[in-house]
Amino acid sequence: MSRKGRLSAAALRGSVPVFAALGDETRLRLVARLSSTGPQSIASLTEGEAVTRQAITKHLRVLAGAGIARDLRRGRERLWELERRPLDDARRCLDMVSEQWDAALSRLKAFVEE
Repeated sequence: MSRKGRLSAAALRGSVPVFAALGDETRLRLVARLSSTGPQSIASLTEGEAVTRQAITKHLRVLAGAGIARDLRRGRERLWELERRPLDDARRCLDMVSEQWDAALSRLKAFVEE
């Protein structure tokens, strides 16, 4: 993001995979669960979901491809955890878009009131 409060093309490009991955309800739920509980196994992430372990694994791979999640080994178990930096970068992009909209609405209000 530039100093002038505009989103740079690079910042937008970097966030596209994150937003695409979060566009799926199941993946969004997985991110919320990992965010609130920390690293979990696929078995525990599948509990309460209406999809199979295989489907959860595919969703986790999409999240990993977007840089949002990664798997790690603890003994014989494979756990999945969030990578916070891409999510923080995407949040900053959304904050910048929000600031731009607020500024545009302020200019429109000032114009209408003149």
